[in-house]
Amino acid sequence: MIDYKQYIAINSEIRFGKPIIISTRITVFDVLNWLANGMTINEIIEGFPELDENQIRACLSYAAYREHKIQIAS
Repeated sequence: MIDYKQYIAINSEIRFGKPIIISTRITVFDVLNWLANGMTINEIIEGFPELDENQIRACLSYAAYREHKIQIAS
C-alpha cells in the first residue's frame, strides 16, 4: 500500500482543513468522489494533469487507513 503521508496533507488554511493532495487544492474527497462516480484513474489525470497515479492511489490508501481506524461507539 502507498504511504499516503507522502502525498496527503491537512492544512487548516487550505480547503477548511480537509485532507488535500500536497501542492494542490484538490481534496481526498474530490478524488474519491470522482472514482465512486465511475471515473478511471486515467480520466482523472486527463482532467487534472497536475495529478499522477500515485497521488490518486494515496487517496485510496488514506481512505482505507481512516476506515480501519473507525471504532464503533458503545
